[in-house]
Amino acid sequence: MKVGIVGNPRYGDLAAVLSLLAREAPARGLSLLSEPRLDAFWPDPVPHLDPAQLDAVLTFGGDGTLLRGARLLDGTEVPILGVNLGRVGFLTTATRETLLPALDSLVGGQYAIEALQALLASITAGDGSTLQRRRALNDVVLHKGGLARVVRMNVYIDGVNVGPYSADGIIVSTPTGSTAYSLSAGGPIVVQGVEALVVTPICAHTLAVRPLVVRATSTIIIEPMAEWATDVLVSFDGQTGSPLAAGERVEVRRAEQRVRIVRLGDDGWFSRMRRKLHWGDLSGREAPS
Repeated sequence: MKVGIVGNPRYGDLAAVLSLLAREAPARGLSLLSEPRLDAFWPDPVPHLDPAQLDAVLTFGGDGTLLRGARLLDGTEVPILGVNLGRVGFLTTATRETLLPALDSLVGGQYAIEALQALLASITAGDGSTLQRRRALNDVVLHKGGLARVVRMNVYIDGVNVGPYSADGIIVSTPTGSTAYSLSAGGPIVVQGVEALVVTPICAHTLAVRPLVVRATSTIIIEPMAEWATDVLVSFDGQTGSPLAAGERVEVRRAEQRVRIVRLGDDGWFSRMRRKLHWGDLSGREAPS
């Protein structure tokens, strides 16, 4: 089995974890291929990965590392097993302490797959030509660069103008991304399995503009108004971005390919929500007398 390795170099024990993986992989029939940025963390050189050659991906870090691994696959539906080296890790399923049993489960096919909805975003010019396309698992965000400033924009859903938005930005998220930036901006949590897209304004400048939940098959177009079209950026999963020039717009739709996340054991979505997001946490409150 050819396994791609994606990791976050900021975690201090990454080299120790990768050394353990390098020792244990051969006995399990695993051939490791690494992203180039991890070259210095391996005890011996490891070949660089090619998404087309992989049977699985292991990510070492937090949710951000898993998101980067998903974008690196660029639509290739390879299972991703996330190993959490940080704190929350809502998308990850293993830890450093459970790494070896997780490898055994991966090799033995003893796992479940969550096929997560992803986004395909296109930046288009005024003449309709496509300038670039990007994928995201969590969200696509349009916002001002530099200082936090208002941007006014028109939002179209399936060709219909929803109306003008005046806000610090706007988030288009998947159900997976509904527990990330969109939630912090006041958006709803969309339970796993619901096919939908969420449009959430960031600090809307009027109470008349609220988050929207729309069909997953919808096409969402965001177009900054001419007077507010300078210094506008489009971010993908909060990790990569592109400037948006005057006259350009962003078109977001559901990607045809899914992101396949490995799940181990009986750790369900609601269980993760309670544990990771402290949902319904009443600790510290006294019972009524």
